[in-house]
Amino acid sequence: MLGKLSASPLLSCHSASYCFSSPDIATSIPNNVLLNVNFSNGLPPNIFKGVSSSRIYPKKRAIYSATQIDNITLSDEDRTKWESCRQALSAFNFSVEEEDKILGKAFGHIHSPYWSEERKREVPEFESINEILDYLRNLDLSDEEIHKLLKKFPEVLGCHIENELRNSVQILEEDWGIEGKSLRNLLQRNPKVLGYNVDCKGDCMAKCTRCWVRF
Repeated sequence: MLGKLSASPLLSCHSASYCFSSPDIATSIPNNVLLNVNFSNGLPPNIFKGVSSSRIYPKKRAIYSATQIDNITLSDEDRTKWESCRQALSAFNFSVEEEDKILGKAFGHIHSPYWSEERKREVPEFESINEILDYLRNLDLSDEEIHKLLKKFPEVLGCHIENELRNSVQILEEDWGIEGKSLRNLLQRNPKVLGYNVDCKGDCMAKCTRCWVRF
């Protein structure tokens, strides 16, 4: 593919997105800055003037199962566990790539700013994933609502069900009087509340993404 692009970059440019870097495009742009250009309406005039064809590459789509998950060294047993956890998510109509992204963010294989420290990489267990999904269903969330919740807050699958999920719901019900339909609506708007596990009361503990002060 690169050979074809080098020979004639114009042949493959229509209706495609490319990333390229060149010091010849503008002197104000650093050499290592990638420019995203969408050619949905054809090529803009003179776009390739002064640009070496060897520096033009098709923009790679982020495919987590192929590029991020497969780069993780897993034993056959761990890969079997990973596949079983994918199956646990299959009821929510995610693609394989989305399932891998959810599991990766929840268990430290894909970086997530939610975890205040770099989360230790773990291989998820089918039983723990199912337990959390069942708990969410017991909060009267439909599969469609759980789908949206996991899209917003995939890290919920990596939270502790007793110390975090159940405890957070108990605080919402007992301290804030939020339960039933109001609780369900809140979890759809702000699912991260399920992972709150500290309350700094204004004296910052550097765990802001998991602190009740945000509520």
